[in-house]
Amino acid sequence: MKNILLIVTLLFTSISIFAQTQLRTNISVHDPVMIKQDSVFYLFCTGMGIASWSSADMVHWKQEKPVFATPQQWAVEAVPGFKGHIWAPDISYHNGLYYLYYSVSAFGKNTSCIGVATNPTLNTESPAFKWTDHGKLIQSIPGKTNWNAIDPNLAEGKNETPYLTFGSFWGGLKIVKLNKDRLSVAKHSDKLRTVATRVKDDGSRFNAPAIDDNPRDAGGNAIEAPFIFKKDNYYYLFASIDYCCKGPKSTYKMIVARCKNVRGPYLDNNGQRMDRGGGTVVRKGNKDWYGVGHNGVCSADGNDYLVYHGYDAADKGKSKLIINKIDWQNGWPVISNDAKNLAAAN
Repeated sequence: MKNILLIVTLLFTSISIFAQTQLRTNISVHDPVMIKQDSVFYLFCTGMGIASWSSADMVHWKQEKPVFATPQQWAVEAVPGFKGHIWAPDISYHNGLYYLYYSVSAFGKNTSCIGVATNPTLNTESPAFKWTDHGKLIQSIPGKTNWNAIDPNLAEGKNETPYLTFGSFWGGLKIVKLNKDRLSVAKHSDKLRTVATRVKDDGSRFNAPAIDDNPRDAGGNAIEAPFIFKKDNYYYLFASIDYCCKGPKSTYKMIVARCKNVRGPYLDNNGQRMDRGGGTVVRKGNKDWYGVGHNGVCSADGNDYLVYHGYDAADKGKSKLIINKIDWQNGWPVISNDAKNLAAAN
């Protein structure tokens, strides 16, 4: 009898371990960013405590433990109603540390904060693996700041000078210089430099139609998720426009512009400034995806990859991970609208 119980116990233990390490394809994510350490790709996404995945091939993914096991107390105090669901992380590496910027926010309001955590390694099996949270970096307050402190992205200017781009809706996408430690803002101001908006030169707006519960006051400037990527002599500013998170009603799409200065002004391939409503569409929805957006760019093994989510038309608009290789033509990123999704099963 004891032998039978032992066998049953071992069997259930094996099943449990297998379930925890099972690799998945065609995974459901939101707002993904990716980085490679050694031979492993690590993915961070919106989710409880920040969702985390790892993969050896960008196709088969293992779900890792969330970055934070419980809601951070500073975030609970700063954002009423915050219960641990963290938005739009950004991952980067500098001088022996991985920096993970992230957003805590109330939906549809600019009651928002950006925090930052660091880790010497992303390898969860390493004895050195440990996330250290450094708390709030910047905060937006309704009625005081006409910008929204979400969707952070770390970019490096000359001499590795760190800048943080961020924002959605309201006054558009902003950029602010950080101190060398990358854990604090160098010079805070309620009036920050705008790098992208949907407001045109003449002051009119590219007004996206209101959908369901999107507030019109914020929705009149439907732009978010900045990501700056350095390629050769240019900085490329990616952003997402129109509406995410609506399943079959999603109208999400990505735009891009470039500049030789990380602070802009960024010009699209027609010479229009992104801070005056410009931006070249680089990827949009099609018969397979209702909408696509909130991208990061990852360089690995001599290739550049566009990493983002799309609303899968074959799965009732469920948000899925998409990874496409970027082709550069005449100094611009090109992704064909029917490009193969490297993140899906072959």
